[in-house]
Amino acid sequence: MTRVLVVDDQPLVRQAVRDILIDGGIEVVGEAANGREAVAAVRASTPDVVVMDIRMPELDGIEATVQIMSAPLSMTTRVLILTTFEEDDYVIAALRAGASGFIGKGAEPEDIVKAVRVIHRGEALLSSAATRALIERSVLPQHPRPDAWESEPLRQLTEREREVLLLVAGGASNQAIADDLVISPHTAKTHVNRIMSKLHAGDRAQLVIQAYESGLVVPSRGAEQRD
Repeated sequence: MTRVLVVDDQPLVRQAVRDILIDGGIEVVGEAANGREAVAAVRASTPDVVVMDIRMPELDGIEATVQIMSAPLSMTTRVLILTTFEEDDYVIAALRAGASGFIGKGAEPEDIVKAVRVIHRGEALLSSAATRALIERSVLPQHPRPDAWESEPLRQLTEREREVLLLVAGGASNQAIADDLVISPHTAKTHVNRIMSKLHAGDRAQLVIQAYESGLVVPSRGAEQRD
């Protein structure tokens, strides 16, 4: 059974998430009200998944994720960010810190349960609703920054892999990629796995980060422009 630690500074949110997970057949091994408590709880119980809020007192979810993911004793623990998407930068920072995905606090109960199971299986979760919120103020340009594809390791990608990476950065699932490129879902998954290998990315979340950092995804609608 999947073992989960629920972390949020609001007691009502913790209780709601706890009830949702238990009703979904998931074991909740503990709760924490801030990042510092979360780090200690992970060390004590080594949960499979930490459902982590971002904005919390004492130690926020980003720094807590960094500490959890860098701890030798919690190498099997994965972090799912539960957020309201108020600040895109927080979500990006959390993924860069090692979180495996994110989902909104307004998600349906069954989607939260499914997200935890996906994370526990070792996959990354970039739900369509969450990704749309994340990239709402960004665009995937028709022509990426001129030198983006020339940088290492992006230059290693084939033309098809470049197409797939842009779709992944936009939040597309394997099925959506398959539909867009008129290929099978299995082929889409194979392309994604090869891209992750070439870019040394642990999961799809890290591919999104690399797309942002390389200039394949550029700020828009009032966000700061890249140099």
